[in-house]
Amino acid sequence: MPQTIRLQPLTAPAFAPFGDVLEARGAPDKIINQGLCGRFHDRAALDFGPEGRAGISVFNAEPRALPYRLEMVERHPEGSQAFLPLHQQPFLVIVAPDAGGRPGQPLAFLTDGAQGINLHRGTWHGVLTPLAAPGLFAVVDRIGPTPNLQEHWFDTAHTVTE
Repeated sequence: MPQTIRLQPLTAPAFAPFGDVLEARGAPDKIINQGLCGRFHDRAALDFGPEGRAGISVFNAEPRALPYRLEMVERHPEGSQAFLPLHQQPFLVIVAPDAGGRPGQPLAFLTDGAQGINLHRGTWHGVLTPLAAPGLFAVVDRIGPTPNLQEHWFDTAHTVTE
């Protein structure tokens, strides 16, 4: 049976079971660069496993629109994955709890245009989904010799709405 998933704002407490929200909010941890830069220090729990290393890639994703048809989610069992937008546009973040090796009920979050995310290792998530151009993102994830992608296709697609 198809289900509608309502968007909710991306907040650190709501997203905590799935990963880290990367944002510059509140007072910075340090003031650096001759007092002209606030450093929000060590905001993500990066995890690349014993055989992996950190890699930085640039993704250029095509914008999507709401309502959004969610047909598939994926996860990376060998490492975390961080998405840092290279723009000030909101983007869609879809995650699902693990339910015995399969994704549970998906949740949909909308960033505020100044937030990035870091998905914990093994977190079920939708594909990169910008809602406006450009869809440029810096992505920090695992580079290594073992497979690091599992996909799950839903029997019936979900619809994400505002």
